[in-house]
Amino acid sequence: MRILVIGSGGREHALVWKLAQSQGVSAVFAAPGNGGTEQEGARNVAVNVDDLDGLTALARQEGIDLVVPGPELPLTLGIVDRMRAEGIACFGPDAYGARLEGSKAFAKSMMQRAGVPTARSVVCSSLEEARREIRNMGAPLVVKADGLAAGKGVIMAQTEQEALDAVEEIMAARAFGAAGDLVLLEECLEGEEASFLCLCDGTRALPLPSAQDHKRAFDHDLGPNTGGMGAYSPAPVLPDDRLEEMADITVRPILREMAKDGHPFVGVLYAGLMMTAQGPKVLEYNVRFGDPECQPLLMRLQGNLAAIMLDAVHGRLNPADLRQDASTALGVVLAAQGYPGSYAKGMSIDGIAAAEAVSGVKVFHSGTAVKSNGLVSSGGRVLCVTALGNGLAEAQAAAYNAMQHIRMPDSFYRKDIGAKGIQRLAARKSGGR
Repeated sequence: MRILVIGSGGREHALVWKLAQSQGVSAVFAAPGNGGTEQEGARNVAVNVDDLDGLTALARQEGIDLVVPGPELPLTLGIVDRMRAEGIACFGPDAYGARLEGSKAFAKSMMQRAGVPTARSVVCSSLEEARREIRNMGAPLVVKADGLAAGKGVIMAQTEQEALDAVEEIMAARAFGAAGDLVLLEECLEGEEASFLCLCDGTRALPLPSAQDHKRAFDHDLGPNTGGMGAYSPAPVLPDDRLEEMADITVRPILREMAKDGHPFVGVLYAGLMMTAQGPKVLEYNVRFGDPECQPLLMRLQGNLAAIMLDAVHGRLNPADLRQDASTALGVVLAAQGYPGSYAKGMSIDGIAAAEAVSGVKVFHSGTAVKSNGLVSSGGRVLCVTALGNGLAEAQAAAYNAMQHIRMPDSFYRKDIGAKGIQRLAARKSGGR
């Protein structure tokens, strides 16, 4: 089998790494890939994720048997539809299904149709309407740009004025372009977040273990939102014995509605959950693996990922093929100083081999490139140091031990990835919740 992975981040390095281990895989290509995918033996090809013509031509030219899109953009643009037209298997939803991530208004309407628990919200199509609804709803509020905004289109407004400023920025100043044509105003839910992903074949949904992402840039969930500063799996807030129940509540109803619409959902359906006192509620859907959740999840995944993905495309997922390592996995992201704002690129990176010499550790590249002078940074999130351990505390210790070996100028990382989970486990052991 010849496989093409689309994307250039840590998620795509993890996918290349796991797919290359799959029995029967003879070649893996990454478009455009990064320094890590290249070191895994994949052939990096300079085609951008939004170049559907170039990606389709590459798949034809290289005799690709399976295409695996990593980020959401090619999915929302319709890469699955294009590959299907060429007779090439592509692991992901069609453009209609990808609207679950591409349009928050569409996702809300689908949740309402399917009876999925979610925050109360209103969709506004004009600045005047948004201002009026903010005054009606009061604060705190969550303000969301409807379309794709690279993870930056969600503002937690503690006051009405902050909410008014947010809709002004989104709808008038067009901070996120066309993504701000519509705005969602949502009630602010309280609880602990969890990431819940299922592999889907159009009718079946097979749950993966839970994970927890850390979006804020700095310790104690302070600072601006980022693409993710670390993750671990499983998350004690959503234990394994609740996964089937969670699929029944949050994913399978969506699959039924998608099938009714004539667009069976294939690929990864990722429910971002808030575990509230009233039960789980869906914050949003993604239609692909998260980054950095993908790294710990794939560290734990056992079995032939390429065959599992191909089975999903052909509507024949088998739960027996999806097996997990009993260990806990935890990943810590090393970022360039200044991220998620402006940051320098081209900084030298050393110490990865020493980090990977720590037992159970794999270092995934998020924003790296191989130059004549060695490995250098090429993005804001640069590496994800990921470790397996016998329990969360052991995985956390291994990841941070390995991180001490990495050397990159002007870099930073959070020191508290996994702390919430460890606190929850301690409370549970002492008789708390």
